Amino acid sequence: MDRRTFIKTATLSAAAFSIPRATFAAEGAFNPSPANGWRVFEVTSRLEPSAANGAPKVWLPMPSVEDAAWIKPMGNLWQGNAAVVRQLHDPAYGAQMLAAEWEAGEPAPVLEVVSRFATRDRAIDLTQPGKVTPLDKATHRLYTKATALLPTDGIVRKTSLDITKGAKSDMDKARAIYEWIVDNTQRNLKTRGCGIGDIRAMLETGNLTGKCADLNALYVGLARAASLPARDVYGVRVADSKFGYKSLGKSGDITKAQHCRAEVWLAGFGWVPVDPADVRKVVLEEKPGLTLQDDVVVAARQKLFGAWEMNWLAYNTAHDVKLPGSSGEPVPFLMYPQGENATGRLDSLDASTFVYKLTSKEITA
Repeated sequence: MDRRTFIKTATLSAAAFSIPRATFAAEGAFNPSPANGWRVFEVTSRLEPSAANGAPKVWLPMPSVEDAAWIKPMGNLWQGNAAVVRQLHDPAYGAQMLAAEWEAGEPAPVLEVVSRFATRDRAIDLTQPGKVTPLDKATHRLYTKATALLPTDGIVRKTSLDITKGAKSDMDKARAIYEWIVDNTQRNLKTRGCGIGDIRAMLETGNLTGKCADLNALYVGLARAASLPARDVYGVRVADSKFGYKSLGKSGDITKAQHCRAEVWLAGFGWVPVDPADVRKVVLEEKPGLTLQDDVVVAARQKLFGAWEMNWLAYNTAHDVKLPGSSGEPVPFLMYPQGENATGRLDSLDASTFVYKLTSKEITA
């Protein structure tokens, strides 16, 4: 069965939703072993959109990224009182989402989804290129093209060419862009959510501050402008960092723990994980007064070009997502639950109009 289209559906009664955990893993032969570094997590997403202002609709991102080396979706279960619930996907990027619609007379709309996935830490040995199948033309084209907020011309291209001037290889280009972002950007706690990733505006104004969806989008846009396939990977933190970084993990209530990462494709290595935004997060949030020269920051900077700690769920790599059945404009990316009613699109960061809660737990037995 194609796991990109797989969803387990439960009946709407609470009793029926109490399904044994083995149900998730029953499909297929995948058996994540702690001995091989695998960990299994459950993320529960509970949405309660307001019944005011017409019949609400919601779209919830679902685990869509699958790679045998580091992440494996293991299924989803749902319950609620929506009149219609459908699993859909974005045709360009394959991003999975659960779409729900309620009747106008429903007084207390609710949808609860449990997603299970397995993951293990990811690290690429950048000193040892191997035999990696080249990207096919369609994938290469998809991850080098411009998007609404990631242009690859004008000031973006000029900046990219300046940064990579003198680079002798794609590896040199990829690392130069990473180091430039770490050196020249800052995390801004006043940025709403994770930011929006309008990289042209960042470069034109010279305001190189923001959060992960800004700083890592800047990496992706600059890499694409240098003809390197690159992509944002949108997801959410699900556990504390086992390496001791207080700022780089979240467990339990993860409602505000969304985090965007980035990848760049390098011949001989494949998709290489990077996360310059988290280096800037360590500088600002790990403890007061840190600079790029402090040991804890230096260690994060070295690690986050080529490695990710996988206390994190990857949803998708999609940009400019048209929500099926929506009357609104496409969203720049699908990392937060989305909703709308008769008055238009709901603010995913405004709990007074769009109530939802995400929680995580690790499954150890």
